[in-house]
Amino acid sequence: MPTNLGERFANAIAAKDAVALRALLAPDVNFRAVTPGKFWERDDAEAVVDDVILGKWFSPERSITAILRVDCDTVGTVDHVAYRFRTRRPDGDFVIEQQAYLEAEDGRISRLEILCSGFVRDE
Repeated sequence: MPTNLGERFANAIAAKDAVALRALLAPDVNFRAVTPGKFWERDDAEAVVDDVILGKWFSPERSITAILRVDCDTVGTVDHVAYRFRTRRPDGDFVIEQQAYLEAEDGRISRLEILCSGFVRDE
C-alpha cells in the first residue's frame, strides 16, 4: 500500500476512486492545473474531484488501463509526484502524464498544482 501522499493521489486517480481522492484533499484545497489549451482553478475538493479530475480529465468514457509509472520526490518542502497512465478513449489508446506539486496540512493535500501532457496517441 502506498504511503507517500503523492503516490496515494496517483493511485486514487488510476482507480477513479472519488471517495479516496476527496479524502486526500483538504476541503478548501488550493488547486491549479494546466492542460493543453486550458487553465483550471478550484478551491473546493469536491469540485476538483467531480468537476475536473473525474468529471473532465478522466470522465466515464475514458478508462485508465495501466499505471506505467509513479515517481515521487521533494523539491525543498514541496512534494512532487509524476505519474503516467495508459488510457483508452472512444477514439483510441493514449498515454497521459502529469507532474504534480503538492503541500499538505494535517495529512491532506492543501495545495495542488498539476501540469499535464494531454492525451498522446499510444502507437
